[in-house]
Formats: sequence, structure tokens, C-alpha cells
Amino acid sequence: MHIMEGFLPVDHAIGWSLASAPFLAWGVHSVRRQLQAQPEQRMLLGVAAAFAFVLSALKLPSVTGSCSHPTGVGLGALLFGPLAMVPVGFVVLLFQALLLAHGGLTTLGANVFSMAIVGPFVAFGLFRLGRRCGLSLAVCVFAAACLGDLATYLTTAIQLAWAFPDPAGGFAASLLKFGGIFAITQIPLAISEGLLTVLVVNTLTRFNAQELQGLPLFAGNGGKA
Repeated sequence: MHIMEGFLPVDHAIGWSLASAPFLAWGVHSVRRQLQAQPEQRMLLGVAAAFAFVLSALKLPSVTGSCSHPTGVGLGALLFGPLAMVPVGFVVLLFQALLLAHGGLTTLGANVFSMAIVGPFVAFGLFRLGRRCGLSLAVCVFAAACLGDLATYLTTAIQLAWAFPDPAGGFAASLLKFGGIFAITQIPLAISEGLLTVLVVNTLTRFNAQELQGLPLFAGNGGKA
């Protein structure tokens, strides 16, 4: 993930930026509405943003033009919903591009789409599905964070395969190559992120149970993960 500066063709870079823009606008509106209704949640949103910034800055070499790392966006998606993580992820990716040379401005739209849109929506959807099936909070949090991370990298592999199809096998062969290389580092990272997210949720529900009661995802769970 975090496709490097200038790596994507211009038309792909523009296309992913246009695809991400409506989600970003919708997400800003969602965050503003949530914080107006519950201003006390500002600090908790800051914690979710810091969690995403720190984890996604821990990069490992992987596919040429990209890298592997945890994403950290699953936590915020579970706390505030996936839309809230779109502007949060945008700011995280922008700061990393400007301050850490991690990612880039021309690839910002593509990186936002994979890490700040696909990842949070997959994490949120899996969490809600698991809870409706009667699974424990801890299992749902782990699955959401882990598979949301993997969904981000699958999206990045699709983006790279679309931009650079294999001369012989085309898009499918290129996707298999990119996805296979990502899997070496990303599967253990995703499992680690899932476990860490469960630990953070356990800590939050233990020491910030009152604040969490105002969030619909955790209402009625008795403060236990």
C-alpha cells in the first residue's frame, strides 16, 4: 500500500482521485455532524487518527513502487463508522506524503481509496455482520481489523495490476503476482493488527466505557471485548 509518488500513470492517478473525492466530501460531512452531536468524542477520534498514523507509518519493503504495513483504520471505522475514516485517512496519508516521503501527492487518491475507503468499509461491514451472527465482540473486532487490512492490500494489488498488466497474462497474471508478493508480508501484519486492535478496544472499554456508550457500535456490550 502507499503507492509511491509518480508511480501510477497520470490517467490512473486522476481517476482514483476522482473516485475518492465524493467519499471524502461525504466523510467530512459525517465527521462534522458526529462531533456537533457529541463534541466529547473529539479526543477519541484523535486517538483513532493517531493509531492509524503510527501503524501505517511502519513500512516494510514489498512490491516495487509500494510497501507493506498495518493500516490502523479498522479501529476508527468500528468506533465512528467507515465514513469518518475517509477524511482521517486522507489527512494521515497527506501528512505522511509531505513529512515522511511515504506515498505521494500524485498517488494520494489511489492510496485514499484503498486505505481510507475500502479498508474501513470492509472492516465495518464485517464487524456488523459478525455481531448480527452472534459472535463475540473480540472475534468481530479481530476479523474486522485483520480482513479490512487485507482488503486494502487487495485493492492496491488491483490498482497496480490495472496500471501495469503483465505483457503475457494481462491483468489477471499481474494481479496474481502483486497479490502474491504482498501476501508474504501482509498476512502476518494483518493478523498482528487484528490482535492489537482487540487489545486497544479492550483498553478503551475498560477505561473509557462511558464515552463508548455514546457510540452505537459498542452500546450494550457491557464494556467488555
